[in-house]
Amino acid sequence: MSTTHRPVAPRGTSRTGMSRRGLLTSGGALGLGALLTACGSDKKSGKSAGSKPWSFKDDRGKTAKVNHTPKNIVAYISTAAALHDYGVTCTGTFGPSKPVDGKPNPQAGDLDVDKLTSLGESFNQFNIEKYAGLKPDLLISNMFPPPALWFVPADSTKKIEALAPTIGIKGARVSLLEPLKRYTELAEALGGDLESEKVRAAKARFDKAERRLRKAAKANPGLKVLAMTGDADQFYVAVPDSYCDLNYFKDLGIEFVEGKKVDEWGFWEFLSWENADKYHADLIMMDNRSSALPPKELAKKPTWELLPAVKAGQTVPWSMEERYSYAGYAPVLEQLATAIEKSKRLT
Repeated sequence: MSTTHRPVAPRGTSRTGMSRRGLLTSGGALGLGALLTACGSDKKSGKSAGSKPWSFKDDRGKTAKVNHTPKNIVAYISTAAALHDYGVTCTGTFGPSKPVDGKPNPQAGDLDVDKLTSLGESFNQFNIEKYAGLKPDLLISNMFPPPALWFVPADSTKKIEALAPTIGIKGARVSLLEPLKRYTELAEALGGDLESEKVRAAKARFDKAERRLRKAAKANPGLKVLAMTGDADQFYVAVPDSYCDLNYFKDLGIEFVEGKKVDEWGFWEFLSWENADKYHADLIMMDNRSSALPPKELAKKPTWELLPAVKAGQTVPWSMEERYSYAGYAPVLEQLATAIEKSKRLT
């Protein structure tokens, strides 16, 4: 695993120096083999009377097939949160779900995480034995970009895919509207109600927020926005076209600082903290995930405090891994619209 920062290797990976060592001891692997065999037998004989075959083609072009509508669903945390907004319940999750500074993790949305089985919080911490014990029908995650499933350890992919079909939804180098659309399709296929009052209200709120954000961008031409994350050693400038939300915000008229594609995946430009002022920005979007350097730590960086946008108080959280639902993104659009409406050009 590269130690550089990208959506496919979370910020937390580089800071902790996490290796790609195996998750199981030899004894654990033997136990897992028995579970794999048992679950394989369950899958073959699990078709109940009157059930209908279920399938869904994902963004890798692969079709997940189950002999009944999946019930035991395991998903990446923000994926589970998105499905929850449509009335689809997951059994287990993987990825960051613990509270941040005493507040609910922003990636968990409206989930009651205490009622879900967590298979691991950090990258490469996916408990395969616990996963097998859930007798999963389906595993779902995002992709940044395809074909790798986000937070599914590459070393263990074959073992994990042997337990249940998998689905990947693309979240990079497309407009935000694409994964939003795909998750509504997936939720409906899984039995979600797209016509419920809650879902319809969320979509109406999103549409209204979109109009407001477009209007705010038009009324404040030339305002330069920079999306970033940081760790103890470096300041990372996002490449907007690589992120579906920033890509979409550009379509609405927001002018972004364009970081250079200096990492091998094209998501970030890496700067030392001494060079954090390389680009002028009137408004800074700050990564709000638990793996990012939080505001109180950023404030300890002298060059951060000297940035014009920071000095002017023109910053806003960046929900870089917000759940792909209209309920999830409506508040994000509203928050960004408010920030743009209040911000002024600083040059």
